[in-house]
Amino acid sequence: MRTEEIQMNAKNAILETPYGTRDLLPADVIEMRYLDQILSQIFSSWGYDEIATPTIEHLETLVSRIQEENDLFILSGNKNRLLALRNEMTTPIARLVSSRLKDLPAPLKLSYIGNVFRIEQTQEGRQCEFHQAGVELMGCNTAAADAEIIALAIEAVLACGIKEFQIHIGQVNFLKGMMTAFGIDDAHREALKNAMESHDIVQTNQLIDTLAISSASKELLKSIPLLNGKEDVIEHIYKLPLNQESQHATNNLVEIYSILKDYHLADYVHFDFGVIRDFHYYTGMVFEGYSPGLGFPLCGGGRYDDLLGKYGAPMPATGFALGMERVILARKRQNVNAQMAQKDVYIGYGEGQIQSAITRAKALRNEGNVVELAVVPQTKNEAASSGKQKGYVAFEYFA
Repeated sequence: MRTEEIQMNAKNAILETPYGTRDLLPADVIEMRYLDQILSQIFSSWGYDEIATPTIEHLETLVSRIQEENDLFILSGNKNRLLALRNEMTTPIARLVSSRLKDLPAPLKLSYIGNVFRIEQTQEGRQCEFHQAGVELMGCNTAAADAEIIALAIEAVLACGIKEFQIHIGQVNFLKGMMTAFGIDDAHREALKNAMESHDIVQTNQLIDTLAISSASKELLKSIPLLNGKEDVIEHIYKLPLNQESQHATNNLVEIYSILKDYHLADYVHFDFGVIRDFHYYTGMVFEGYSPGLGFPLCGGGRYDDLLGKYGAPMPATGFALGMERVILARKRQNVNAQMAQKDVYIGYGEGQIQSAITRAKALRNEGNVVELAVVPQTKNEAASSGKQKGYVAFEYFA
């Protein structure tokens, strides 16, 4: 490559954001902050206390048998100790709870809003840096706790202006129980879980056909991704030859659904036993929220009773997170009006009139108005034109 081309590429590179990141323009920031405020208020109204953890954590905090480091941005810290950008919020919160909040009365109800970072193949709705909002309910293992998490997720999505969506609920122990009953080894379990998690029906069926189990057992496994719907699917499942673990998993979902009826939110809920998520991490109920026109979930979560034990303070836990960039995409698809900047008054002034203009601007701001004051003298026509171009509703001028 010629020297000129290298220099040109270097010059272009300094103007670009890193792979998987993006700049937020003023309108983008207004929309994001508006939604952050809505969610902060609704989480607080349900009794959840907002916390914040560092963007950077020790690498060993984020890596465990539950979580691998494949998607982590790893840094070298003080004394060459390895650090990483947080790739989700639940693990740092588990560290915080285990170290500083473990003696508080249970259940702990915590909320958060912040950016997370993952090494991803980027596409619409998936970036390497993204904004999340969510809650964790720690110290309670009841169906009522899981139902509250789902109910709050529904209310949060509705509060963001999204009316068309469905929450798909599943239970990881339904599949785990079947694989245990059929004697499926760890390697085949992992492969089957990955295929089901990616919703690849062809690969799932091909893997099942290779298993040394009965034809009836194969057909039962193949039916799992198709076990979705309303209460009729539960009636069908109870007719299947379920083992005890799968039976208990089904009963758990039925109990959660019954409580969601008490919230009058069951219309938003869809049974989906094909929702697997990561069953090395999740230990019970799991769910994902989908909106028409988006090929990825708006939100997701579930029960993860094993995580806090890693930090020396074992306790059951459940929670969910909303992907805010995805929420904004769903708002656009459903033609929800974007939040607009408040621009009330533009004030211009001629030579020698800045003091009067400053006094007026201060008075208007004290009344709650958004006011832009010119920083150079202008003619009246110039000031009027500036105010119009910037989108201000009113214009004042001091001559």
